[in-house]
Amino acid sequence: MKEQDMVEMIDLTFSYPGEKDGAVLKEVNLEIEKGSFVAVLGHNGSGKSTLAKHMNAVLLPVGGKVYVEGIDTADADRLFEVRQRVGMAFQNPDNQIVATIVEEDVAFAPENLNLPREETAHRVETALKAVDMWEYREHSAHQLSGGQKQRVAIAGIIAMMPHCIVLDEPTAMLDPLGRTEVLNTVKKLNEEQGITIVMITHYMKEATMAQRIVVMDRGRIAMDGTPREVFSRVEELKDLGLEVPQATALVHELHKLCPALPDNVIDEQEAADAILHLFKEGAV
Repeated sequence: MKEQDMVEMIDLTFSYPGEKDGAVLKEVNLEIEKGSFVAVLGHNGSGKSTLAKHMNAVLLPVGGKVYVEGIDTADADRLFEVRQRVGMAFQNPDNQIVATIVEEDVAFAPENLNLPREETAHRVETALKAVDMWEYREHSAHQLSGGQKQRVAIAGIIAMMPHCIVLDEPTAMLDPLGRTEVLNTVKKLNEEQGITIVMITHYMKEATMAQRIVVMDRGRIAMDGTPREVFSRVEELKDLGLEVPQATALVHELHKLCPALPDNVIDEQEAADAILHLFKEGAV
């Protein structure tokens, strides 16, 4: 395992007990660098969530190995160390909130580490400020909006001071405002605190925020590259049952009519700039 790797998977194979359709993960080899932001895409049943759950030992390999900063996740004696390093957030924040008041919820994990009261209080304050929820510290957790609840759930993970946060479709149950709040928080944690982010998502636009995209298909890695590299393979993604960002799809179709138009656009501004440039150059 390279020193700069947060997670390393070597020939990872996994199948659920009684699974009749074969292995869910099939000899997956993957390295996640420290400080990186990786999005994982795939249609339902592709294995992306199963992959995520191996990163903090929610699931253990049937075959192969998973290492977190060099620690074998199958080493039962070091399970706590693995989960201190990698925190995990799921789709439904209500399932992760365990206390009535926001600051009590965020304090739950540090208190279970038997930390001094001052240290716990410091971690709670730091975590809530990191997700812009400090002003809500005395509010009822269950009366918050979906986006606010998810940010509180993420704060509870931050209070454990992890090196990596894995998010399994964290915006799937949120409205557009809540989605934006959570995504801004995730990006801030990566850019300002250097926390490694692995985000499972089915929203293509969310994936463009990442530095790297891994595409899963039938338990294997089908693509691995930058957002621009992956989304330029429009037809291949369609064959895998996946869409591309709307701006990418638009320019891809226009490119067929006007080859001078670039075929690797990934957001609306790039699409607008590319089309405007063609008009200014008189190419259309």
